Amino acid sequence: MTEEFKREPRKKKVPRKVTPKSLENAALYYLQRFSSSSENLRRVMMRRVYRSAKHHDTDPEEGAEILDALIKRYNEVGLLDDAQFAKARAGGLNRRGSSARAIRAKLAEKGVAKEVIDETLERLKDEDQDPELSAAVTLARKRRLGPFRVTDDRLEFKEKDMAILARAGFNYSVAQKIIAAETSDELEEEVEKNMYGS
Repeated sequence: MTEEFKREPRKKKVPRKVTPKSLENAALYYLQRFSSSSENLRRVMMRRVYRSAKHHDTDPEEGAEILDALIKRYNEVGLLDDAQFAKARAGGLNRRGSSARAIRAKLAEKGVAKEVIDETLERLKDEDQDPELSAAVTLARKRRLGPFRVTDDRLEFKEKDMAILARAGFNYSVAQKIIAAETSDELEEEVEKNMYGS
């Protein structure tokens, strides 16, 4: 390789010194791109604070205090709302085929409080009498499990299909209901009935 085409090693970006203004700009930029819970925003911004403190030899506690005040203000003005975040996230995950157990784990991972998660999962039932069955049917459709299999060897794959549903967080009775259904239409009709009433 000739000299002119050799790449220089990439220089590490020097972290900016944390100030109330720089932290607010970073937080607003993050919130423009991502939906977040208060705790998740705190974790993301604290990584920035720690990097800055390490490089500039400052006290990370000062950055943490600035961040706490910022998050408090964002909660007061409605820029951060854990209940709204949890509702939107849970609804999306449920529609994509996630079980209540998986939704609970994903919301907890984002720092949403247990009470908010419980309330959110209960609210899913406002739109759908059995959100767990709806999610299981969605997953079965996506993964072609049980009656959604295109081949006639359903019995051969029964245990495997049950295991897939179990690993996704669905309980035995829901998994059994999916796998035991005669046709996919039977399941789709029940989901529709639960959503729109009969």
